[in-house]
Amino acid sequence: MKVKYFAWVRERVGKAEETIEPPASVRTIEELIAWLSSQSEAYAYAFEKPKVIRAAIDRAHVKQDAAIAGAREIAFFPPMTGG
Repeated sequence: MKVKYFAWVRERVGKAEETIEPPASVRTIEELIAWLSSQSEAYAYAFEKPKVIRAAIDRAHVKQDAAIAGAREIAFFPPMTGG
């Protein structure tokens, strides 16, 4: 699946997007964040406060308990404000 990173998440990970193959045991956004965090210090830094990270699956905003099965694209971004 393709994963995209935005704003300071992108800056901390060091890339805008990548294609990944998480293990079958990773079934939700929350589990994906935990798995990514274990991959390197950069990911651990990017996801150090996982509760503030927002996610979208195939361009639809989702909660962290959302299933990732069948997702073509997952995006991670920090909270945003309007104005």
